[in-house]
Amino acid sequence: MPLAEIPLCVWRTRGQPFTFRGQSIRYWTAGQGEPLLLLHGFPTASWDWHYLWAPLAQRFRLVACDMLGFGDSAKPLDDSYSLLSQADLQQALLQHLGIDQPVHLLAHDYGGNVAQELLARHHEGLAEVASCMFLSTGLLPECHPLQLAHKLLLSPLGWLVGRAFGREDLVRNLSQLNRLDSHLSESTLDDYWSLMLSNRATRILHKLMGFVRERRALRQRWLEALQLSGVPVRLINGAQDPLCSARVLERYRHLLPNAEITLLTDIGHFPHTEAPVEVLGEYLAFREQPLTHLPQKPTWGELQVAQP
Repeated sequence: MPLAEIPLCVWRTRGQPFTFRGQSIRYWTAGQGEPLLLLHGFPTASWDWHYLWAPLAQRFRLVACDMLGFGDSAKPLDDSYSLLSQADLQQALLQHLGIDQPVHLLAHDYGGNVAQELLARHHEGLAEVASCMFLSTGLLPECHPLQLAHKLLLSPLGWLVGRAFGREDLVRNLSQLNRLDSHLSESTLDDYWSLMLSNRATRILHKLMGFVRERRALRQRWLEALQLSGVPVRLINGAQDPLCSARVLERYRHLLPNAEITLLTDIGHFPHTEAPVEVLGEYLAFREQPLTHLPQKPTWGELQVAQP
């Protein structure tokens, strides 16, 4: 049974404002329980999670924001849009919400790189991560090809390419990344374009693409964080994802022999919108694993036995 979607017009009414370093950030919360931080990809926004939002909110306390430069959040011209700064944003948002317990991460694409930084900070004692699931994330930057649009945005004329970026360019790029038989409706494409137009993202697209260089520079730090034991980590990948091919997964398994990988047949780069039912099932199964690295509270039975 397909999951019900949340229309973008409704999603936007549920967002709340938060100020980060003088910039307005739009964020969403729902549910109760253990905190689950959802991190969106490039060049979309937190609305990507709308299929999974309601079912996940039945079990967890959800937190998501449009990162700086994305969706309905601010897109200042003078920001560097560093992945490190985006990780700072996530930690500031959690602090704003009074969440001081270990947080679970569910991250896609660009958001997966932010999650890698949070995972590295966890091992440094600067953050508390309970678990992390990556969806189609460039975890090994040396293995991930760039689309032509990405290469152009990274060129010296990237600022000009970004300003010329139009709806048809977005449609073409999304179509290349989704599964081959996927046909996004015109209304959905209009919604994605609306998120791009909000606060004029085309002016700073070339700056957002700087994450490609940054993740190369941070590659060893992030790989070492993945290789450390303790935090449960799983990667879900679409078998038709042109950015995370079989060669990438082979390299990932070589560097992390004990890695948990789930490959979804006939799915492209957006598993959570192309196959939300499958992703939901995989995520809930992942969360059923015991978190042995966290202090375990004694059960009522154990407390009774311990009494003299």
